[in-house]
Amino acid sequence: MKSIALFFVLFFCFSGCKKADDGLDMKISEIKLPPKEASAANTFYDKAESNTQTKEIPQNIEQKIIKEGNLRFETNDLTVTYTQIQNAVKSYNATIQNDTEGKDYQSVFRRIIIRVPSENFDVFIQSISKGVVYFDNKEISSQDVTAEYIDIDARLKAKKVLENRYLELLKKATKVSEMLEIEKQLSNIREEIEAKEGQLNYMQNRVTFSTITVEFYKPIAEQSGVTASYGMKIWTAIKSGFNSISTLFINLLSIWPFIIFLIAIIYFIRKRFKTKKT
Repeated sequence: MKSIALFFVLFFCFSGCKKADDGLDMKISEIKLPPKEASAANTFYDKAESNTQTKEIPQNIEQKIIKEGNLRFETNDLTVTYTQIQNAVKSYNATIQNDTEGKDYQSVFRRIIIRVPSENFDVFIQSISKGVVYFDNKEISSQDVTAEYIDIDARLKAKKVLENRYLELLKKATKVSEMLEIEKQLSNIREEIEAKEGQLNYMQNRVTFSTITVEFYKPIAEQSGVTASYGMKIWTAIKSGFNSISTLFINLLSIWPFIIFLIAIIYFIRKRFKTKKT
């Protein structure tokens, strides 16, 4: 009788452990990543807060606006214009991100990329535009990314709630296979969390600091202050003609074997015609 009683005790213990393990496995299988096609609000509130009442997205949300500007104009003095831009950068807490100087066929130019706090965007444009008669190019753009920002933020919160669920299951896991499976899911979720945090940080940085590209130039003729006279133009034409003759002579030297061959053919043809006439 004692052996039979011991048998039933072991049987019930084994059955209880098995049911607990099966229950844990079912919990693991029931937790799934939110579908990508689901909306941000449904993803967050249906998955992340299934045990609480559904919340509504607040109506008074701070707008996320990305502002950018692109200016190009002519100036009489590159140094004075650059100094004016530097003063504006200091006054409005901006930063010069890139500064490029160059020279093309008709002008010398300077191109500056500036990051300025978004609240100072308009006054900064006005400050660096003082003294400009007209703009060759002036583009001001504003992009509203509020909806995109809210969507990414809601998905990020849902991933963090899902991460906490797996951490709770990890504490209850007793088998190595269960621990490995949970840690694998946690690794995938954390990668997605880091990616979405990176997207939010990048977007917030573009919202907080606007980008302005300023290019100003000065024609080379005005910079040098030299006007070519009629005699100078004649002398330039003579030099150009001499250079052309020199180039032709050099090209002829490069094909001298063909020239000798052509001269020989002409010589024999003329000699043959003279023989026929005689």
